[in-house]
Amino acid sequence: MKEKKGVAKLKETTMYLDKHFILAPVDERIYGSFVEHLGRCVYEGIYQPESPFADEQGFRQDVAALIKQLNVPIVRYPGGNFVSGYKWEDSVGPKEQRPAKIDLAWRVIESNQFGLNEFMDWTKEVNTAPMMAINLGTRGIEAAKNLIEYTNLKGGSYYSDLRRTHGVADPHDIKLWCLGNEMDGPWQEGHKTADEYGRLAEEAGKAMRLVDPTIETVACGSSSLTMPTFGMWEDTVLSHCYDQVDYISMHQYYGNRNGDSQDYLASNVAMDQFISQVAAICDAVKAKRRSKKTINISFDEWNVWYHSNEQDQKIEPWSQHPPQLEDVYHFEDALLVASMMITMLHHADRVKIACMAQLVNVIAPIMTSDTAAWKQTIFYPYEMISNYGRGHVLHSILRGADFDSSHGKASYVDAIAIENEDDYLTFFLVNKDLQDANEFTCDLRQYDSLQIATHQVLHHPDLHAVNTEATPNNVVPVNGKTAELNDGILRVVLEKQSFQMLRLKKNGSK
Repeated sequence: MKEKKGVAKLKETTMYLDKHFILAPVDERIYGSFVEHLGRCVYEGIYQPESPFADEQGFRQDVAALIKQLNVPIVRYPGGNFVSGYKWEDSVGPKEQRPAKIDLAWRVIESNQFGLNEFMDWTKEVNTAPMMAINLGTRGIEAAKNLIEYTNLKGGSYYSDLRRTHGVADPHDIKLWCLGNEMDGPWQEGHKTADEYGRLAEEAGKAMRLVDPTIETVACGSSSLTMPTFGMWEDTVLSHCYDQVDYISMHQYYGNRNGDSQDYLASNVAMDQFISQVAAICDAVKAKRRSKKTINISFDEWNVWYHSNEQDQKIEPWSQHPPQLEDVYHFEDALLVASMMITMLHHADRVKIACMAQLVNVIAPIMTSDTAAWKQTIFYPYEMISNYGRGHVLHSILRGADFDSSHGKASYVDAIAIENEDDYLTFFLVNKDLQDANEFTCDLRQYDSLQIATHQVLHHPDLHAVNTEATPNNVVPVNGKTAELNDGILRVVLEKQSFQMLRLKKNGSK
């Protein structure tokens, strides 16, 4: 450690990297999100026909504008737990003929006024692509086959022609499909053993590929690292359906239930371990099968979720789109979200798809009321990393101070370097030290004529600071002033409890 004039005591962190040591290209789908028929995510979130912000299709344009800022490449739909009781046929055709159905997952009534075709129209509105989930809880192979026929065939068959009668002449051509949701969970409608699910996923995937051989499929992995069946579930499921799937899913949420902020900010250590373990199991199955195919990871539910748990217990059942899972995010949650995204990027060789759950109102970066839409604290790391974290990840080694946590040893600084295709080198940096600033250094003399182009800092002295409709700009990024690049050595002072983005323009390289 050392002292700097006008700056609190500094810890030191050094990143070592080589521009030739590339970990993996970033699959842009790692910046995906999730829209479920849950709470006010769909109704009053992305779709509210009576709102003055809505267009002629009922899509809220203020929300759409914020989603476009996030640059979301894919959106998983329609669930989530909801999909395990979903009958997709109820969501298409004339709205006046669509039935209102009870949803056992969230104990509400689903009106089906926003359905499959509305969702596909909305994806075009916000410049994203669908990640469609099928019901393997209460339904199975036949319904899955019929759904992909409806969405992906041009015409000439019953379900493709049915789509055409619904006013959709061209096929939706959906390429990414989830084979159910959290089927390892006893809370799930149609919960199955690993053998039962593995066989069903194999046969459903096979039938769907016969309809459209160009699709990719995601098998259900464990719903969290703490599931008692974790590990054996992945091994058994993949032993059945390995040849019919491309990815296995991971789900994980974190929360500061004990009020220990320093320990909470180390949660991404557990996330890192979880990813490594799932990848190892995939490779073990690959070896046992003597396969040349690699199964990659779809981390298609991740976020902070705990603030609204007590409030959700008070919701009356069988209402329509009540305010469920409406976490109001603290500044410290934004720090952890940044660290979680950095962690997934460190596994970019295996994590190809990821979905922050969810997109609007429900544990979401965007919140709405009848009079406004605003950005929660977690919006900002998501926005910066999604927009500027594309290109390829450089393999790096980090040396610096660490601390003990309930998840294991945790570095005070999380960092990653990404070479962008537009001739920028971008660093994402989190200092989760709640006491001290940290001087981050990196030797970049292998590059020629780098210049600091952008330095953004997300910081607040109060870890529990929030953004609300009344105070939407309480936690926002500001321009940083502590970065310098002299003789090829990058130095930046990372203020305590801060997230920072640094972009360096390359004018040529050696």
